[in-house]
Amino acid sequence: MDLLVNVLEAAVELISIEGNDFVWSSWSNADEALGEVRSLLARVQSGVLPERADVAILFAPTGPIQEVSLSSGWAEAFLKVAERYDYAEQKLWG
Repeated sequence: MDLLVNVLEAAVELISIEGNDFVWSSWSNADEALGEVRSLLARVQSGVLPERADVAILFAPTGPIQEVSLSSGWAEAFLKVAERYDYAEQKLWG
C-alpha cells in the first residue's frame, strides 16, 4: 500500500501547482481535484484499499490528471507518476 500512498502523494503535489488549468479535466478546479485525490489517499493511509477503478481512472490516458498535466505543462512528470501507478496497480490488484 506504500506504493499507492507515494503515487497519490505525488499526484497531490502536481495537482497543487499554482496556475494549473483544469478546463479539459472532469474537475472544475484545484480544490475539487485535491478533494478527490486526498480522499483516496486518506483511505489508503488508513489501510483501506479503494476500488481499482476509482484510482485507475485518475491515471488513465485522457484521465483527469493527464488532462490537467497536458494543459498545465507537466505532462512528462505525469507520465513518470502514471508509470509508478501502473506498477502499484499490478502489485495491489494484480
